[in-house]
Amino acid sequence: MRRIKVSVIVPVYNTGKYVDECAPSLLGQSLPADEYEVIYVDDGSTDDTPARLEKIAAAHPNVQVHTMPNSGWPGAPRNLGMRHAKGEYIQFVDHDDTLGSEALERLYEHAKRNDADVVIGKMSTTMARPRRLFRYTVDACTIENDELMQSLSPHKMFRRAFVEEHGLRYPEGPWIMEDLAFVSAAYLKAERISILADYPCYYWMKRDDGGNNTRHRFNPRHGFWPNLRTIVRQLKDGTTPSDDLDALQNRLLHRLYHVEILSRAREPEILREDPDEQRQRFEAARELVLEEFPAAVRDGLPALSRLRAELLERGDFDGAVTLAQRVREVQARGQIGEPQWENGCLVADVTLDLLRGDGTPLVLVERGGKWWLDPELLDGVPGTEDGWEVRDPFRLAYAELVVKDRDREDWWYPEGDLEVRLRPHGEGRSRLVGFGRLRLDPERLAGGRPLGRGVHDVWAYVQLLGIDRMVRMTTGDGTPGAPAAGPALTGGRLALPYWTTGRGQLALDLGQRLRRLGPDTAGVAAANAMRGKGSLPLPYVASVDSAPVPVEVRVASLKVAAKLVPGANGTARLRLPARIELPAGRHPVTLPKADTPVAYAVVRDGALLRLEGPAYEAGTGRRLRDAVADNRQVRRVRRRLGR
Repeated sequence: MRRIKVSVIVPVYNTGKYVDECAPSLLGQSLPADEYEVIYVDDGSTDDTPARLEKIAAAHPNVQVHTMPNSGWPGAPRNLGMRHAKGEYIQFVDHDDTLGSEALERLYEHAKRNDADVVIGKMSTTMARPRRLFRYTVDACTIENDELMQSLSPHKMFRRAFVEEHGLRYPEGPWIMEDLAFVSAAYLKAERISILADYPCYYWMKRDDGGNNTRHRFNPRHGFWPNLRTIVRQLKDGTTPSDDLDALQNRLLHRLYHVEILSRAREPEILREDPDEQRQRFEAARELVLEEFPAAVRDGLPALSRLRAELLERGDFDGAVTLAQRVREVQARGQIGEPQWENGCLVADVTLDLLRGDGTPLVLVERGGKWWLDPELLDGVPGTEDGWEVRDPFRLAYAELVVKDRDREDWWYPEGDLEVRLRPHGEGRSRLVGFGRLRLDPERLAGGRPLGRGVHDVWAYVQLLGIDRMVRMTTGDGTPGAPAAGPALTGGRLALPYWTTGRGQLALDLGQRLRRLGPDTAGVAAANAMRGKGSLPLPYVASVDSAPVPVEVRVASLKVAAKLVPGANGTARLRLPARIELPAGRHPVTLPKADTPVAYAVVRDGALLRLEGPAYEAGTGRRLRDAVADNRQVRRVRRRLGR
């Protein structure tokens, strides 16, 4: 029997059908079945979950099922699973999520290669924005890489000996944020942490019944505030206090302040929940901040977040509501120039900024050698009558482009970084702008591999002044539904950039998933006046590699298997087979789902004589030769001469 490399631990409770939806991804891994085990721990389910689990275990020798009385939360089942685990590494999975088919094999190899205590695999999700933590694969880092705090969910791989050495266990019972407690403790103890960003390992899926929506998990009665206090103290005990805004302790606590604390004082929560309930949350957050968070954490926040924190610590609930109402109206604007193909990549200039609710740019005002937050945004916010100073406009500011695979829910990062700068806006005002260049390589974007067939949408994420937004990359010049650039032949596939209908977002269709070559190029095709014997240049298709693309065309009423072949000057050529069983004559050639011909095929005796562009006008001599060639007596004489 082989050594068990990985133990997959799955806590379940009244899971029902989601067990069956998750199981295939766990049991169909590329890692051989005798090299990993799946441990289900049922937390006292009262539905048909136990029967479903037993059925799975009966069919798969590497599956085991354990049961326990209901504990009320995943911590105790995970701990029980760890006690039964035999794998060198432990991977935690929730019952309603799925793994990529090569996840365990890739994570284990990455862990062994780097002797890692913890491995964080790239997460794809239908429920949250992409995390820049997964922009690059990292062989080894420590808690000093504070971006680790972006990922505190338990869905990671841990070396079992490391877990046992440090006695790492999940808090048990109805203990909200048990995952934050376990993972942050592991980060503090780990000597080597690895990040695998070039393969989607874990798919955090949204349930159709909303059962895994974290918004519903906030429940003060389950100890939210005492538990958060425990986690804060754990981080403080494991690091050194400092007044330096960028000291490790302050950087780690920043995530808890920004997410768990300021969520109680900002949109959407403060505007969505019942005011009486939200006031209680606001006051509980305030109490915890004043008792546990060093002042340097608040002072290290971006300008607008620092204002939220000021209102919270001052106990000004109404002021926080007013600010939230103003900020809720702020939108990000993503503008992109005319895309074009360049060395196999789709490239375009991009600009990102923030707009107030009235559609005008959010600005900073220079006064007395200092920068002040936009006074229009602060109208009516208590304590800002004299303005709110922006001590550092670039504090924690960044902008980045991301490309979403619409079919697979994967997020990928194009190469190159965007810069954030202040640009003059007149009369002592400036706006904070992210700018740079999109460079989308269809053959390398997916972790160094080609993007899959399908539609890939271009987005941007901005975090400016403490306002974070996802924004679609659009252009004011593009017509929704129209092509954004010419088609390209890349990696043996057709790549069709276009502006989506409705929003006009830049998207790239690979392999004709939704778009078709032909309708968008009919006008250019009609002007193609060139001709060739068996192939014809298509000057409107860019060829960026050497692989031909099979394409089914229609010649008159006959479907014919043709090819788009890279040609001269970076364009493609349409090549038809030598034999076409059609009557003699000049027949229109159309591409899939297109009405306008891209060429005409001249056929004689079932053989292709040549291809002509739609605008090609044969001279008198050519028409005479064609007519003579079509004469039966002439053909009979030619055959005799041939013999």
